[in-house]
Amino acid sequence: MVYLSVQFQRYWLWAKRQNHTYRPNRPLTAQEEVQSVGQLREVSNKANNAELKLFLEVEFGLELQPVPPPEKIKEDILLFFKLYDPSKEEIRYAGRLFVKGSGKPLEILAKLNELAGFLPDEEIELFEVNFSSSFAASSSTQNIGCDFYLCYLQEIKFEPNVMCEHINRNLSFRGCQLEDGDIICFQKSLRKQGNEQYRFPEVPSFLEYVHNRQVVRFCSLEKSKEDEFTLELSKQNNYDEVVECLARHLHLDDPSKVRLTSHNCYSQHPKPQPIRYHGVDRLTEILSHYNQTSDILYYEVLDIPLRELQGLKTLKVTFYHAAKDEVTIHTIRLPKQSTIGDVLNDLKTKVELSRPDAELRLVEVFYHKIYKVLRCCIASFYTVVLGLLRCFSLLSTQISSLVVNLISFTYFFVF
Repeated sequence: MVYLSVQFQRYWLWAKRQNHTYRPNRPLTAQEEVQSVGQLREVSNKANNAELKLFLEVEFGLELQPVPPPEKIKEDILLFFKLYDPSKEEIRYAGRLFVKGSGKPLEILAKLNELAGFLPDEEIELFEVNFSSSFAASSSTQNIGCDFYLCYLQEIKFEPNVMCEHINRNLSFRGCQLEDGDIICFQKSLRKQGNEQYRFPEVPSFLEYVHNRQVVRFCSLEKSKEDEFTLELSKQNNYDEVVECLARHLHLDDPSKVRLTSHNCYSQHPKPQPIRYHGVDRLTEILSHYNQTSDILYYEVLDIPLRELQGLKTLKVTFYHAAKDEVTIHTIRLPKQSTIGDVLNDLKTKVELSRPDAELRLVEVFYHKIYKVLRCCIASFYTVVLGLLRCFSLLSTQISSLVVNLISFTYFFVF
């Protein structure tokens, strides 16, 4: 706990800007300082809620001893400064300064180098950044470099794009449209050394990265509760970039053999249908489920490329061997133009038959009942297209000799 005498404290009111950011707007007047907290809240709070948002300014002199805040005139502008390090890919608070509106950024470069620990003549670049403020409900206090916030200032939340503009050091602060509470990020200039060695060489590219950063939890579709891992992606990644990143993590040579399935936020299970090849444009679409966004994706590793697989119909057929009283499940993969006869011919190569010329029949099963016999005649092939086949369970059995003999006759019904 830090105790400060009243003469060392100056409180500011916050204000919401047109770009939906919050900034310390102005210090309390002498009349406002003697008002009760309740009166001040009613005057400053246009939203009619129970909150009073204040920024506490504290000045420190030699040996970090608190001193009374300097008098602020209309010409003075309170600016906050943050330092970006492209080698560490981080932005940290560097300090704050009062500047004159008629002054120029060029005049404070030496002071900024001092705040950053740079040489006095280090060439630096300045950027105005519009961070969005989010006030914690607990009104927690955070100490960030000799400035005390009654409300926690969060980064980064800005829509629809990152608002980060290069500052012309030769224009006045007023000419740059800077106001009390604005945030300026600065960094070493990379003009001489080049920027090829950095992923995000300058402030705008780094903030764009942070804004679009999305950590995704990947789970195996067959073992969704096992082998879970996370990958850092971008919300703007397209379909190919997502599967390529996943394939690298899984040490796969061919990303086209990866198939993704989205997460159902309501059932907390995988969606019934996987994502088609190039079926979505961006990662944000993959993770969206109605008005909710998930961070979970399920994956499968296929034996053939997904694009090729989508041209085929995959069926799981349960084969009942009556003689042995046993059941086996077989996966059959055929072009969508194939017929039921093609299914049975393929199945014959996978199962043990009682005799070489044995015939099979295929039935659809729905809720443990036979819904439809798809092949009950050995004399002709059905022309049912597999692409139109209902997603019911499929059961196949060998047709007995008695049934084959009966079907061989032609019956006439006389009335």
